[in-house]
Order: sequence, then C-alpha cells, then structure tokens
Amino acid sequence: MKNKKRTIIFLIILIVSNVVTFALSNYLTVNVNDKVIIPSSEYKVLKELYEDNKKVALVRKTIDELYLREVDEEALLDGQLKGMVNALNDPYSVYMTKDEYESFNAETDGEYGGVGIIVTPGDDNLITVVSPIEDTPAEKAGIQTGDKILKVDGKEFFAENMDEAVKIMRGEPKTKVVLTILRKDKSSEVSTFDVELTREIIKLVSVKSKMLEDGIGYIRITSFDKNTADDFKRQLKDIEGSSAKGLIIDLRNNPGGLLDVCADIADELLDKKIIVYTQDKYGNKEYLYSDSNMTKLPIVLLVNEGSASASEILAGAIKDHQRGTLVGTTTFGKGVVQRIKDLPDGSGLKITVSEYFTPNGINIHGIGIKPDIEVELNEGVKDIGPDYLDQDNQLQKAIEVLQNKINE
Repeated sequence: MKNKKRTIIFLIILIVSNVVTFALSNYLTVNVNDKVIIPSSEYKVLKELYEDNKKVALVRKTIDELYLREVDEEALLDGQLKGMVNALNDPYSVYMTKDEYESFNAETDGEYGGVGIIVTPGDDNLITVVSPIEDTPAEKAGIQTGDKILKVDGKEFFAENMDEAVKIMRGEPKTKVVLTILRKDKSSEVSTFDVELTREIIKLVSVKSKMLEDGIGYIRITSFDKNTADDFKRQLKDIEGSSAKGLIIDLRNNPGGLLDVCADIADELLDKKIIVYTQDKYGNKEYLYSDSNMTKLPIVLLVNEGSASASEILAGAIKDHQRGTLVGTTTFGKGVVQRIKDLPDGSGLKITVSEYFTPNGINIHGIGIKPDIEVELNEGVKDIGPDYLDQDNQLQKAIEVLQNKINE
C-alpha cells in the first residue's frame, strides 16, 4: 500500500513537471511560428517552475532509491509543507497537521487536556512562555512569563518544532509530564530545572469579576476566546447594576486571542472611535471602529509583560484615546496579525497577513506598550487579583488611581 502511495505521489510530481515542459514548448512554438512576443517575465516564471519541480522529483526519486529506512509518506508530505512555511522565518506562521490543528481549535474553543501554558517561538529559537493560564497546573507550579522550555519529557525542543512540544504537553488528565525550564531572574542569573506537572482538563473561564470596596468594579480577562465578549458584557452589566463608580480591567498575563472578540469588548469601552487598523504588504489598510454605546465608568487597565496581542490592541486603544489609565509594566510586544486557513484534509495554516497599528499609528511589535504608571510587582509575589490584594501592589495602585479619578 505504501509503495502504491509513493508511486502516485511521484507520478503527480512528474505530471506537474510535464505540464510545465509542455507549456514552455508551446510558448516557444508560438514565438517561432506566429511571431508573437511572449513577455520574458512569464517565460522566466514558467522556466523556474519547471526547474523547481524537476528538483523536487529528483530528490524524491533519490530518497526512494537510496534511503536506508522505510519512509512515512504522510510525514514526508507534512515535512515539505512545514519546511515551506518555516522558510518564511516568521515564528507566527505555522503549518499544522490535522492533529495539531484540532489541538489548536480546542484551545480557542475553551477546553482541552494539558498543563495550561501559552507559548510562543522566541527570537533565540527557544520555546518561550507568554503566560501560564490562571488556576492550571502550570500556574500552580510557578511557571512564569519569559521562562524557556528546553525539554519535554527529556526530549529537547526548539522554536521550530514547538507544535510537537505542545502536542506532548497536552494529553489525558491525571497523566504526568516533565518540563525542563530555563529561567533568567531580574539580576540576569540563569538557572535550569525540571518541573513535573500533572495534566488536567483546562477549562478556560476567561472572564471573572468582583465588586471591590468603595464602588469599584473589577473584571479580569485571561484570554480572548469565543465566549469572552459575551461573558464580559454580561459581567459588565452586573457591575453597572451594582452602582459601581469605576472599573478596573485586569489584562495581566493575558496572551491574546481572537481579534473580533477584542473588538467587541472595545465596543463597550469606547465611543465611536478607531480601535485598531491593520496594513498588509500591499499597503491596504483595514480599520476597526467601536460604536457609540459605551459604559460611562472611568477605567484603569492593568497590564504586564504577559499581556500580548489582542490585550495590547485593547490597551493601545484605551491609551491612545485617553479613555483610561494603564498601570503595571510594559506589555509583551506582538504587533502582527495572523489568518487561519482550513485545508481540505483537516490540517490548517496560520499565516501572518498584516501588522496592526494603534489608533495613533504606532506598531508595537517587539516593543510593547508602556503603561502610563509603571509599577513592578513586588519580589516574591506569586498570586494576583482581589483575593490577594494585601500582596498585589499593582492592583493596589490601580485602585488608588481609580479612586482619584472618581473623586475628580
């Protein structure tokens, strides 16, 4: 069966090569007999296409004839596609196999088995933790934003095969996985250590709210998933119905998510203004606007180095329009937009299609958004939020700033 499949793939490559050869021959015939001048650019493209396919066919033929071991046809094809996308040298553009794509969709749907870590390819070619997800094995074990994952169950991984590492980290609940972590502290000292985690069902409850003292409403958004906007609107309405005088929105350690969901939330916070605009390689711009139906509550946003992507879009819009005050530390710095494309066999392609700009025309990629009031979280603090207000000095500062706004 494998040999039959291998023959079919080789024949397809051969047919493509023959089609290009036929096209080239026809062009040459037309040139000679009918005196029609074919643009050299078209001829060059056809010739290059022929040469490229000839090379692919030759490499494949060599593998079939000489390679020592049995070839996994599906893995070989996936490898070709991954290699093509990896050659873009863009850590955010990824070809995903069917299994990888299912895992990716499970994450945005809001439930999957795993340890609860959001990761990204680092510039140093290491798998970098954007943030642990709240109340998951990773957060409970002390995994931090900026940690590097060197190994999973003893196997070394780099940014280029991050998807494989993520696939291993996910799995059946109550099973264990060991991560080898590289961490650099604030004094730039580096340590490497192993962390054993027990997988759980990760249920992404992305919005939590609470009324604090003195009429201050608090909403924490941990990611921008399919249900986040509806949950946010419902909980904002509850807070407004509780006679709130002001609102703190906590985006700390929020790695981002779906752009349209972010825009729906921004709708509730801004009057009719630009939320963000994107620009593709052709210079085409697309603008996202909020409508005029917004809350009148004064706002403070909490951000940190784990606030990325959609979190930065929301923070940038609030800051540029002076709708609220940003408190915390500089955000992660992801200013590019990806589009997801379903492929016929169940696999998928995530590809960078544009970069985004805050309303004032600022692209924060690799830079991040600097808060209006910089406050480092005190050394040794692991838990944040209203339940840990006595140690969460960033939230303490946000309350202070909001109280001043309310009393103005």
